[in-house]
Amino acid sequence: MDTIIKQSQFEVHYRAGEFLLAVLLLLSLVLSHFVFLPPMYANDLIANTVISAPTLYKTGEMLKAEFNPDLRKEQFDQRIRLKYSGLRVNDVASGIKHIRMVRYYAGRPVRINVVEVNQRVAQDYEIMPAMASSYSLAHKSTLRTITGRTNSIVGINGGFFKPQSGIPLGTLMINGKIYTGPIFNRVALGIFDDGYDVSRVEFNGKITGNNTEIKIDNINQPRMLSSYILAYTRDWGKYAPASPQGGVQLQIVEDKIMAASANPLSIPENGYVIVGPKEKLSALFGAEEVSIDLGINPKWEGVKHIISGGPYLVKNGNVYIDASEEKLLSITGRNPRTAIGYTKENDLILVAVDGREGSSIGLTLHELAGFMKSIGCINAINLDGGGSTVMYVNGAIVNNPHQPGGIALSNAVVISKKNPE
Repeated sequence: MDTIIKQSQFEVHYRAGEFLLAVLLLLSLVLSHFVFLPPMYANDLIANTVISAPTLYKTGEMLKAEFNPDLRKEQFDQRIRLKYSGLRVNDVASGIKHIRMVRYYAGRPVRINVVEVNQRVAQDYEIMPAMASSYSLAHKSTLRTITGRTNSIVGINGGFFKPQSGIPLGTLMINGKIYTGPIFNRVALGIFDDGYDVSRVEFNGKITGNNTEIKIDNINQPRMLSSYILAYTRDWGKYAPASPQGGVQLQIVEDKIMAASANPLSIPENGYVIVGPKEKLSALFGAEEVSIDLGINPKWEGVKHIISGGPYLVKNGNVYIDASEEKLLSITGRNPRTAIGYTKENDLILVAVDGREGSSIGLTLHELAGFMKSIGCINAINLDGGGSTVMYVNGAIVNNPHQPGGIALSNAVVISKKNPE
């Protein structure tokens, strides 16, 4: 009985605190109105509702959720129940849900697996890209292997990659480090501590020496034009790729040019090899010191991870597919699909769509975009699909890839247990 009384007293104090918080919010809104806006007369006040009751209620609920983890979890759970009413929702972990469904397109079935996660609720887990290998970009592994190595409970295949080598084709950043730069300025998803953003990404690099600034066109990517100047780190491998015709390579360690050659140079552990046309890079010959600056646009202050894909599916709440601009017109047809997006509540959504079989015919890019919008995405992008599409949840591959278990991948997006600090 004593326990019941104490619990009741606690609830009274807690609710009193909520009431006080709401009152303080109301006062601050009213005061800010009178302080920062021009005077308002009685008739104006009647004609213009400054603060509506629904707005106050919604703001109060947001404030309560800010200070109450249990309420945040309850709100997330309720959003998922309402969105996927009639479907079985599997609890992967607190703040992480897995839903299976079958939808019909052109009168035929499509199997879809969806994972939704809210970072504010799933605070013991981190959403991030993961490479097939911890030591080399030129590597491929199955999704099960990648999730096992990263101690992950959820995973999907990530961005495009070169099939022969496994080198990611597009922007890849993990824990603030740029591993590869963008291809055709394709769209990418940035992951922050408190949310997400989506944008087409441009590489922004330069090398400076001898009072000369030279543009660097990309990092750790295959050569697309003979005129490009590319930077390679040890993540690429032990040696830089071959120089273009009439090209040269500069081996740089701690801002010093250590070697120059037309032939492939070894990539130092703590430096770069810069490869490009000799007519451009010769301006650096004899420089006592050079500096290298590598970045992207948008700058995305505070971004931790970036995963690239393409094209856009949803942009600012509208279906938006820029396959032509991103040079991806060849993949617009009906295929297995992988996609990633997020909602206005900052719930991240991972999607894997089975295809190329009678029991699941796959989706076109337009159908995939419509689906992502229908489940609440305000921004969403396509990831690598086709034979690469695979999803892993709690120890099992949950979709039906053409190759059992899925093909070997270059990279993935995983939800992994955070390392204890």
